[in-house]
Amino acid sequence: MADPNVLLSWMNAAGQRSAGSSGASLDGAGVSLNRAVVEKLQREYAEQLSVLWQDLLGSRIPAIADKRFNASAWQANPLYAFNAAAYLLNARFLNALVDAVDAPPKMKRKIGFAIQQMVDAMSPANFLATNPVAQQKIVETHGESLTKGIAHLIADMQKGRVSQTDESAFEVGKDVAITEGAVVFENALFQLIQYKPLTKTTYQRPLLFVPPCINKYYILDLQPQNSVVRYAVEQGHTVFLISWRNADESMAHATWDQYIDEAVIQAIDLVQEISKQDKINALGFCVGGTLLSTALAKMAGAGVHPVASLTLLTSFLDFTDTGILDVYIDDMQIRLREQAIGRGGLMPAREFASAFSSLRPNDLLWNYVESNYLKGEDPTPFDLLYWNADSTNLPGPMFCYYLRNMYLDNALKEPGKLAVAGQEIDLGKIEAPTFIYASREDHIVPWTSAYASTSLLNPKKPERNRFVLGASGHIAGVINPPSKNKRSYWLNQQSGVDAETWLAGAVEHPGSWWSEWTAFLSEHAGKQVAAPRKLGSATRKMIEPAPGSYVKVRAE
Repeated sequence: MADPNVLLSWMNAAGQRSAGSSGASLDGAGVSLNRAVVEKLQREYAEQLSVLWQDLLGSRIPAIADKRFNASAWQANPLYAFNAAAYLLNARFLNALVDAVDAPPKMKRKIGFAIQQMVDAMSPANFLATNPVAQQKIVETHGESLTKGIAHLIADMQKGRVSQTDESAFEVGKDVAITEGAVVFENALFQLIQYKPLTKTTYQRPLLFVPPCINKYYILDLQPQNSVVRYAVEQGHTVFLISWRNADESMAHATWDQYIDEAVIQAIDLVQEISKQDKINALGFCVGGTLLSTALAKMAGAGVHPVASLTLLTSFLDFTDTGILDVYIDDMQIRLREQAIGRGGLMPAREFASAFSSLRPNDLLWNYVESNYLKGEDPTPFDLLYWNADSTNLPGPMFCYYLRNMYLDNALKEPGKLAVAGQEIDLGKIEAPTFIYASREDHIVPWTSAYASTSLLNPKKPERNRFVLGASGHIAGVINPPSKNKRSYWLNQQSGVDAETWLAGAVEHPGSWWSEWTAFLSEHAGKQVAAPRKLGSATRKMIEPAPGSYVKVRAE
C-alpha cells in the first residue's frame, strides 16, 4: 500500500483555503482535520515505520496478528513479513486519520467506508507478486495452481461475480428447498406454497412465512438439517410460504402498494381460506418483516386483525439507525435511482450482490480472490453461500419507494405518515403478541434497531412483545438449528426499557433460539387437530410441486 502520508498531504493541501483556522477544511463540505491529532499521528507513524525498517535490515520478523497472514510462509522471509506489517501499519494510520476527521456523522461514515474499501483491496495477500503462500503453491504444484486459478478467473468473469462456493454441488428442488409441499396459488408477484404435514396432528392455526424479496425464499429451507420450514412442520405447524417472483421486465412497473395488497394481504387471505381459520400466525424475515408489518397495519386500519401472533426476524420497522448500509443511502443517490428506474425498470440483482459484498469485503470477496485465483483452489460446497449467490432483481418503483420512505424518511415509524392504497399506516394498531428476534453481530439490521420495534408494536401493552437476541450475524444467527447445539441467545423478561438496559439485564442461554420461538408459537396456534390429508382446497388445487417454478428463475 502507498504511504498514507501521500493521502494526508492531499487532504492538507485541500485545506489550505482556511488558513488560520484550527482545522483544515476539506472541499467546502464542512469536513476538517484536527492538526494536532494529525501531527501526532505523523510522528507515531514515522516512529513505527522506522522500527519496521530496522527489523527488516536486521532480518527480524515483526509480530503480525491478522488471520490473513497466519500462514508460515509470511513469517519465513523478513521481506514478506515486512510487507504485511507495513500494510497493517498503513491500515491503522488511515483508520486513525478517519477518526481525526471532524465531520457530520453520516459524512464521516462514508469517508471511513471508502478508506476501508481501499485498505482491504490493497492487502498484499490479494496479489500474486506479494503473496508468498500462493507463490509457494505454484512451485509445489509445478504450476498447476496457477493454471487452475486462471481458469477460475475466466469462469467467474463469464458469470460476472466471484464464486464463493461450488455452485455445481447444489440444485434448487434437489439439494436445497426440498421440503415436500405444493404450490396452491400464483400470480404475477408470488407463488404460495403449502407444505405437507410430517405429524399425524397439527395445530389448528396455520403459519405463514413472508421471506425477503431481495433474495430467494429458500434461506428458510436450505437442507433438512438446517431448514426453518421443515423444523416448523416437524413441530406440528401447517406451514405456508410466499415464494417471490424474480422480477423481470413484465414487473418493471410493480409498486410497493402492489407488494402489500396483491402479495402479502392476498397470501394472508388465501391461508385463511384454505385453512378455514379466521386467525393465523405469521412470520416475516428481513424485508419480509417490513412488508408483513405494513400489510397487517393496513388491515388493522380497516378494523381487520387476521393474525394470532407475529414473528419478526432481523427486520426493520424503525429505520433511525440503518448501520453500515447508511453509506449507500442519501437523497442524491435515491434521486438518481428514481430518475433511472423509479417510474419503470429493474434494480439488478448484481448491484445487490456487489453492495452486500462490499459490507464485508474480506469475508465475501478478497478471501475468495486469494483462494480461487491466486492459489487455484476449488470453492467448497456450502448451501448458505450458494443461496447468497442466487440474487434477485426488484421492480424499480417498488425499490425506490422502499429506499425513500423507509431508509431515508423513516415514514413507517410515525403513525399516519405513510399510506398504502389510501389507508394510513399505524403499526401500533396491530393487535397481536409479537416475537422479535435480532442477531447481535448483524451488520445489516443492527440489533438495537430490531429492538426498537418493541416501542412501535403493542405500545399500550409492551408486555405482549417478546424480544430474543441471538449470537452471530444477519443470516448465520437466524439459521441456527437446535440439533447443531451452536451459539447462544439472550433473554430478558423486562419490557418497556431501552436496548442497553435490556441487554444489561439479559441472561445468556447456550444453543439455538428456535425452541424459544416454537414455544411462543404453540401458545397462539390453537388446539391440535387431524393433519390435513390434502394440500390446498377444492378451489385452490395444486399447481405444481414445491419448490415451484418461481424460485428456480435465476437473475442471470
